[in-house]
Amino acid sequence: MQIPSRRYVTLAVILALSVAASLRAADPPEKAGQGAAEKWLALVDAGKYGESWDAAASAFRKALTRAQWEEAVAKARGPFGKFETRKLLGAKLVHELPGVPPGDYVVIQYEAKFAARTATETITPMKDQDGTWRVSGYYIK
Repeated sequence: MQIPSRRYVTLAVILALSVAASLRAADPPEKAGQGAAEKWLALVDAGKYGESWDAAASAFRKALTRAQWEEAVAKARGPFGKFETRKLLGAKLVHELPGVPPGDYVVIQYEAKFAARTATETITPMKDQDGTWRVSGYYIK
């Protein structure tokens, strides 16, 4: 049996690392959308409502002002009390939703536990105009 030369072993290692890196870079849209949703939700959970508006998709920011968002989210989440934990229920890639232009959207649902009660949160990240996933919708029930 012939032992491979050091050059071939090094080449094989470099090739394996390159393939692994490209697989990580090609996350499915659901995973990319979920990452964007969780970063955005961290702002909302911390009461940084204005910052969450700043980090939202362009369509979200066009639909309502920063002040309108701050008021609406405070009113919507107020009855639930302080955020405690969140569990992913599901995420689905869709290309069409009612009332919005066609595009890449991920509809994500979480079960969220708050001090006063449990809620279902629906967060919809979209692939924004610059190709970055950002939250375009939030609903809590």
